[in-house]
Amino acid sequence: MQIGAHVRDDDPLTAAGERSADVVQFFLADPQGWKKPVAQPPRAHIEAAGVEVFIHSPYIVNVASLNNRIRIPSRKLAAQHAAAAAEIGAKGLIVHGGHVGRGEDVAEGLANWRKLFERQAADGGFAVPILIENTAGGDGAMAREMDVLARLWDEVAEFGAGFCLDTCHAFAAGWELGDVVEKVMSITGRIDLVHLNNSRDEFGSGRDRHANVVHGGGTIDPEALVAVAAAAGAPVVVETPAEGQADDIAYLRDKLG
Repeated sequence: MQIGAHVRDDDPLTAAGERSADVVQFFLADPQGWKKPVAQPPRAHIEAAGVEVFIHSPYIVNVASLNNRIRIPSRKLAAQHAAAAAEIGAKGLIVHGGHVGRGEDVAEGLANWRKLFERQAADGGFAVPILIENTAGGDGAMAREMDVLARLWDEVAEFGAGFCLDTCHAFAAGWELGDVVEKVMSITGRIDLVHLNNSRDEFGSGRDRHANVVHGGGTIDPEALVAVAAAAGAPVVVETPAEGQADDIAYLRDKLG
């Protein structure tokens, strides 16, 4: 099983080596900005390092939004990041499920996800798989409640959308980790990546505050996280505080092999 971490984007390959990671995730631009991504490091350097790469889209991307000033640039940015991710040989682009505003119709946000894929299909599709990530809280969310996630998958499954399971987000949303893989798989049919994060907050809190898998004072039993990773059988990335990531990876590698 490939195990690694979300690392700094200024020198991700050095960071991977420092953590003994065999898979890394990073940003290609400011996660809070709208700037076009830069395809770095070069694909040849990544191949020479022998690591697998996933790219995370900026947090501000919200393709479900009913606000044209957010949705339209979000669509553009998603396509740009997918193209840049493909250029460096990444295996996928993680995009948060997003949300609609208070009082707005969730169905319209779900339809906007479908339109994202339909519009891109007209241009040949996305350059890498789009992995939709579940989210921790917020009203009108597309990937917080299981029933809404099922409705989202009705819209996007035919376009080959993938799924990224975040354990902190799942825990915060009130998803029981004991059967979360089974339930998600029954909806999506796939889990392409696991963000294996502990939580600083209690079950059902709606808060997205990550803690290290071990030695970080998290509220999730590390053995429960190991069980999720084993059941999912997908590459594992910890998005935990940097100072504890090497210990997290070593612990998971010992438990998972």
